[in-house]
Amino acid sequence: MKTAINVNNIKKNFGDVIALKGVSFNVRSAEMFGLVGPDGAGKTTTIKLLCGLLMPTAGTAQLFGFDLVRDMLKIQKQIGYLSQKFSLYGDLTVDENIEFFANLHGVKDYKNRRNELLEFTRLTMFRTRLGDNLSGGMKQKLALACTLIHKPKIIFLDEPTTGVDPVSRRDFWKILSNLQQDGVTIFMSTPYLDEAERCNRVALLNKGEVLSFDTPKNIKQSMNKSIIEIVCSPAIAAYKILKEKSNYETQMFGDRLDVVVTEYEKDYSVIEKLLVEKGIQMIDHRIMPTSLENVFIHLIGEIKDNVS
Repeated sequence: MKTAINVNNIKKNFGDVIALKGVSFNVRSAEMFGLVGPDGAGKTTTIKLLCGLLMPTAGTAQLFGFDLVRDMLKIQKQIGYLSQKFSLYGDLTVDENIEFFANLHGVKDYKNRRNELLEFTRLTMFRTRLGDNLSGGMKQKLALACTLIHKPKIIFLDEPTTGVDPVSRRDFWKILSNLQQDGVTIFMSTPYLDEAERCNRVALLNKGEVLSFDTPKNIKQSMNKSIIEIVCSPAIAAYKILKEKSNYETQMFGDRLDVVVTEYEKDYSVIEKLLVEKGIQMIDHRIMPTSLENVFIHLIGEIKDNVS
């Protein structure tokens, strides 16, 4: 499959602050690629570099074979960028916003394309509404329509569903799926690991470094551990006991504990005995499929252990 984006050891410093420490990955044509990580991981910096809004301190990147630095004018004609914040014009209507971006990209005969995008994003009935009067989900769909007006080959989406309600979030994913089927390469960043599961491949990014890069399935399998979900009371006390009195990696999710183990039956017996002896009431437990969140927390924990 043709490579759309190739990133090789990209570094980015802002003065003394190192935002990217040597990031490498590739994105295939017509792939949905996810850059996953918490705030401050370097996701937005990476996207801005690939869109030509920032220049790398070191390293190289190519988009469809064009060099990121030398050929940026050629690259910009083939990409679309949807930033984190709604950057359209609130005093313009839906139609007028799309018209503005069509003119910005030099698209002269844009009306048919605009109608297609309004239908595609289900915004046709709202075309005369001002941008300021749209809901969060509709603003994101309008921003996407403006991003697509010049038919880019790659679209960069920086946390596109942050702050969007669940229904609009689901609609947005349907739109992205249809775009991918039409051959558009989608590069998105997200802090939501459940969203990352939908991507063809993902790169887990933390503090400017790629911790893992593969399909979600392969990343989860690479952990080579089992996850026991334990329901007990009080959960917080149980979490502290396991963190302080055992070597088991323990992750807390609400009133439940995810404990990473090597051998399910043997390890659960040890965990149960320890908690019961400390007065914890064991309510239920089960083996859980490994999630990207489990893997991400596990990888960060390994880094901390190696540093210490």
